[in-house]
Amino acid sequence: MISGVRQALSCFVAFVSLFPAGAVSAADWGVEQLMRDLAQVQTARARFTERKHMAILNTPLDSSGTLLFVAPAKLEKHTLAPRRESIVLDRDRLTLENKERNQRRTIALQDYPVIWAFIESIRSTLAGDLATLRRFYQVSLDGDERQWRLVLKPVEPAMRDVVSEIRIGGSRDQIGTMEIIETNGDRSMMTITREVS
Repeated sequence: MISGVRQALSCFVAFVSLFPAGAVSAADWGVEQLMRDLAQVQTARARFTERKHMAILNTPLDSSGTLLFVAPAKLEKHTLAPRRESIVLDRDRLTLENKERNQRRTIALQDYPVIWAFIESIRSTLAGDLATLRRFYQVSLDGDERQWRLVLKPVEPAMRDVVSEIRIGGSRDQIGTMEIIETNGDRSMMTITREVS
């Protein structure tokens, strides 16, 4: 169960990085404005590189691929290297596929409450739904529009057993990094490059 949650975390927190924050005056800018800007995005595509640091490994694990969000509820992460894997969320169904091993598994989120809570929190960020996001996380924003960091700390005990916090970094209208800090000391950093359509 814990490994499934960690896999979901490494996937879906990345989707927040697909979205731009709009340019507004410094006096008006804050977490509410950031969420309003995120709510305007209907479709976004990006490329990612991810580095995972794990206590049981001497060297970090690197991966890369593509991300897709289609409002209101479809998220996709396609890892292209070092191996081809896909994770697709379509409303309440999560499908994991390893193309090299010809394995595919679909689960209903309601059967996995911790993963469901995590995904709904990420989906709420993508939708710019601050009220729902605050139901699952303590939300704080540091810095200003030029260089800022959104910090999400889980409030649900089961989630707190796995994740200490999620950090989303950006500058002006671009979110560029996502970091997951796990309670066991493992962490992952994802760098996102949005594709211009």
